[in-house]
Amino acid sequence: MTYGNDPYNQGGYPPQQPPQQPGGQGGYPPPQGGQYGPGQYGGQPSGGYGGPELAHWGLRVGAYLIDALVIGIPSGILYTIGGSMTASSLEVDPDTGQLTSTGGSGIGVVIYFLGLVVALGLTLWLKYREGTTGQTVGKKVLGIKTVKEETGEYIGFGMAFVRYLCHIIDGLPCYIGFLWPLWDAKRQTFADKIVGTVVVRA
Repeated sequence: MTYGNDPYNQGGYPPQQPPQQPGGQGGYPPPQGGQYGPGQYGGQPSGGYGGPELAHWGLRVGAYLIDALVIGIPSGILYTIGGSMTASSLEVDPDTGQLTSTGGSGIGVVIYFLGLVVALGLTLWLKYREGTTGQTVGKKVLGIKTVKEETGEYIGFGMAFVRYLCHIIDGLPCYIGFLWPLWDAKRQTFADKIVGTVVVRA
């Protein structure tokens, strides 16, 4: 057999094939990363966990405190106003020694109840943000986010709310679940383990 028809091969030698490397195609190494896989959504598994860097405990506590201020400041103001109005509208009857209302307690109760509504509304809003963007206000400020451990995707509002309820378990007993990320390999609370989430650097 000759290879004289190849104008670039005048010596009659077989054409040279590019070297093959293990796992590659056409001499190129296999691509890195790519599709999400169980437990590794960054394509680079490390220490039994693959994906973005896990958020340390201090960042998680800081984000929680910021979120607590987002909820607590406006609702706390309403609680204070409503409580003070209710208290100032009460006076002691000198004859009977009983408390009587001067008429302003109704407004104070309404304002106090409004504080409860604001606190609930802000809590749900933060859970919605966490479910759809991975970040509450506190998490956004500190550059961390909550994602699914298996895929790295956002968990959705419903699962974010379930995770919020599961934090009740973190408080039993002695808030040990909230401290668990200090020594856990994936830095998860009990709530994280139940719903399958991790908190990572954004």
